[in-house]
Amino acid sequence: MKSFIDVPAGSDFPIQNLPYGVFIPNGSDRARPGTAIGDWVLDLNEMEKSGLLRTSFFSGSTLNPFMAAGRSAWTMVRKTLQHILSAECPDLRDDMDLRSLALFPRDAVSMVLPAQIGDYTDFYSSREHATNVGSLFRDPDNALLPNWLHLPVGYHGRASSIVPSGTEIKRPFGQTKADNADPVYGSSRLLDFELEVGFFTGPATELGERITVENAADHIFGFVLVNDWSARDIQKWEYVPLGPFLGKNFATSISPWIVTLDALEPFRCAGPAQDPKPLPYLETKGDFSFDIDLQVAIRADQAPQEDVVCRSNFKYLYWNICQQLAHHTSGGCNINPGDLMASGTISGPEKGSFGSMLEITWRGTNPVKMSDGTERKFIADGDTVVMRGAAEKDGLRIGFGEVVGRILPAS
Repeated sequence: MKSFIDVPAGSDFPIQNLPYGVFIPNGSDRARPGTAIGDWVLDLNEMEKSGLLRTSFFSGSTLNPFMAAGRSAWTMVRKTLQHILSAECPDLRDDMDLRSLALFPRDAVSMVLPAQIGDYTDFYSSREHATNVGSLFRDPDNALLPNWLHLPVGYHGRASSIVPSGTEIKRPFGQTKADNADPVYGSSRLLDFELEVGFFTGPATELGERITVENAADHIFGFVLVNDWSARDIQKWEYVPLGPFLGKNFATSISPWIVTLDALEPFRCAGPAQDPKPLPYLETKGDFSFDIDLQVAIRADQAPQEDVVCRSNFKYLYWNICQQLAHHTSGGCNINPGDLMASGTISGPEKGSFGSMLEITWRGTNPVKMSDGTERKFIADGDTVVMRGAAEKDGLRIGFGEVVGRILPAS
């Protein structure tokens, strides 16, 4: 399939992708839903008003109404957009007035959060990450807690501090406690990134209603990259007995474009073998993971180039997205359109694929040497962390773009 819009080679956003986001054109103050193709953004509200897109989802400033519409509507809109943007269709291609209203260069818009996020849950679904953390903080011979191989562990995060890519992050304050010392209050010294992928939910469920693993995909709108910023020193002192709090709630960054399951279908693959066998309500038949390459780079303040510190893959996750959502709702918890569920840190089997500085530097004992001559145990003030993701095979590339965040000094 080809588009009349020129898509540069290697672009994250060919006509086979068409991710959804919310943007504000330069010089405007109105956010509106759009889709990305090549170096352009298509205004979906203008497509509705023109009659080419026969829907009523895109007049507002979020994607929540579209998320609520469900899989049949998602598939219909995707097919319609692919037709409108195809090289053979003259409707938009030959209407220069409509093109001037509806098409914007991507470098001439600002991206904002794609949805009103009511709730946010962060899972802990990478066996390699959980094993590394358990080895660092507990017992290497018994790194996984007894429940970990039986259910997708997660915690309820802070939705109000989820921010779009490009938002600068202040180093947080909190209580910390060194060994054999009293607690103190101050700024975090061990600031970290966590490489994650999240999904937005679609149609709402009622309180007491359960989503099964068989129909979970019908409630999953699409994926974004997630940087779950973490203050390790604050986290270590406060997390017992109820889990993350100030060490996590100060900021979570997400990429602006939501990549749909339909776009990622060619990259579906098996996840890790699960042993012991999950209980029946979590047992999935078929492949429910995706072969998505992930990368994290750090650019030091004033440095001429960035340094890649991690190359991982979404397929390493032990608990898949359908199991995560099925377990989340198995007790009767309801979901709403625009809820965000993150994977937890995605680490692979080798050091180069570890998804956090905690693991990469092994709690600071093996610093990363940077190209500007400095070294990193954790993230320094002025550092910019850049996460990227893309699935690619047989000449087809479906990308996520980037999630970028720069660390500001505590104040």
